[in-house]
Amino acid sequence: MPNVWWWIGFNALILVLLALDLGVFNRKSHELTVRQALGWSALWVSLAIGFGLWIGRSMGRQSMLEFYAGYLVEQALSVDNLFVFILIFGYFKIGRELQHRVLFWGILGALILRGIMIGAGAALIAQFHAIIYVFGAFLVYTGFKMAFGGEASVEPEANPVIRLVRRAIPLTTRMHGDRFFVLEPVATGGALRRVATPLFVVLALVETTDVVFALDSIPAVFGVTREPFLVYTSNVFAILGLRSLFFVLASVIGKFHLLKYGLAVVLSFVGAKMLLTELYPIPIGIALGVVAAILVSSVLLSLVIKPRTHSPPTV
Repeated sequence: MPNVWWWIGFNALILVLLALDLGVFNRKSHELTVRQALGWSALWVSLAIGFGLWIGRSMGRQSMLEFYAGYLVEQALSVDNLFVFILIFGYFKIGRELQHRVLFWGILGALILRGIMIGAGAALIAQFHAIIYVFGAFLVYTGFKMAFGGEASVEPEANPVIRLVRRAIPLTTRMHGDRFFVLEPVATGGALRRVATPLFVVLALVETTDVVFALDSIPAVFGVTREPFLVYTSNVFAILGLRSLFFVLASVIGKFHLLKYGLAVVLSFVGAKMLLTELYPIPIGIALGVVAAILVSSVLLSLVIKPRTHSPPTV
């Protein structure tokens, strides 16, 4: 079973990888090409596969399959995040060279927030086992809502967090490159004050959007494994690959118009698995195969069946 040193070692590894990412390979804001994004995506996927193999040797085959299932579920559901991120960047007219920086800090914040949410979820399940049925019912409901709830939209003015940011922090309406905060002179007098740029507002919106999506994805991962270490590590690897995945899929995500329905079926399936945990526990190997089959089928059908509506906007 995982001990405290596993947690410390894993988080130290992630901090080193993030430091190399931001401090060495991507010190300056720049537009990530599709080729570079593919390379980074392959790297993160390879690291996740390698970590899963290590889990298999350290914790057994069952834990390895649970990690891969959690990673696949989280990675698939993160695609829905990407579409909303595209809408956010398009709404605020954020160039591709700045999207990379926003996503980096957004993902760093997501790691912290999701760690807190996973800890809370694990504590709830440990204290109140029946909460697993609440999670299951919520996922089934969310699946139906995703399938029949219409298209996503971005309305920053209606977002309570954005309104709070604008009330609590002085803002400037001008962009200042890749900076989130700048010093500007006060209207009266020569004093300077620190103000947030529109890029910080976008970062806050990306963070809150991820929290909303985590309310679906974290219970879904608990549906395939109850081990907090596996839930956390599978989430982290999926989130780390999210930024490069964004640049890979941003220009083609509109072609996968049926993927939303595939994700809806995945959520409903995982929810049903949680609801049936006492009556008919579905083996993790079968669950992993079903999730993979659903996702592959929705992608292939998207390429075969033409959409009835226009493709989503791209940036």
